[in-house]
Amino acid sequence: MSAFYREKVLSVRHWTDTLFSFTATRDSGFRFLNGQFAMIGLEVDGRPLLRAYSMASANHEEELEFFSIKVADGPLTSRLQKIREGDTILVGRKATGTLIADNLITGKRLLLLSTGTGLAPFASLIKDPDVYERFDTIVLVHGCRQISELAYGEELVARLRDDELFGPLLSEKLLYYPTVTREPFRNRGRITDLISSNQLFDDIHQPPLDIATDRIMMCGSPGMLAELRQMFEDRGFLEGNSSEPGHFVIEKAFVER
Repeated sequence: MSAFYREKVLSVRHWTDTLFSFTATRDSGFRFLNGQFAMIGLEVDGRPLLRAYSMASANHEEELEFFSIKVADGPLTSRLQKIREGDTILVGRKATGTLIADNLITGKRLLLLSTGTGLAPFASLIKDPDVYERFDTIVLVHGCRQISELAYGEELVARLRDDELFGPLLSEKLLYYPTVTREPFRNRGRITDLISSNQLFDDIHQPPLDIATDRIMMCGSPGMLAELRQMFEDRGFLEGNSSEPGHFVIEKAFVER
């Protein structure tokens, strides 16, 4: 257990019957870059039960926040969804991940493409002043099946718009685009289709995809990631990593369980 911090749960909020978020204390020694993830979990029968979770909190915040799916028979999430204020969670001491700005070639517009709880690393990144320094425009796209599943992201963006520091940055640079696939809504459709048809760019009054200026981060369902990667590679975009920056990066660490 020495590989983990033991942190106290400070709050839990259930957004839908399949989504919840929680905050916890943060050890002063825990360091991470915005967009990274750590192994999070519970002690079960004296052993750690873990999965990868992106920090939804920014690295300058005193508390940790996580955004999670509920899986009824998931080894961890079936237990984690029942945590309450005062409970103890395990947080791995080492953070890692590919969704960091340094893994991208310099560009002008940053597309943050997420489905479901894949929004979490971008919740951290849009609270990073450095990202606003690096890019002229940041487009946060969150795709879900139903409108209710957008609530976490919508409240996050609304709260930041009212923030003394981030409010001015968001009004100048952040474009938030929620979309659903199974209900009537102002934005409808799969992210892949919205990009390939240029509907996304038309809706936000922005020029279409351009390899010279666009940089992309993706986190979400395996199917979405595979489709988007193929689409971007077909257009000449190169995937970046810690050894060689590229036009886009993907977080591949998550499996819903």
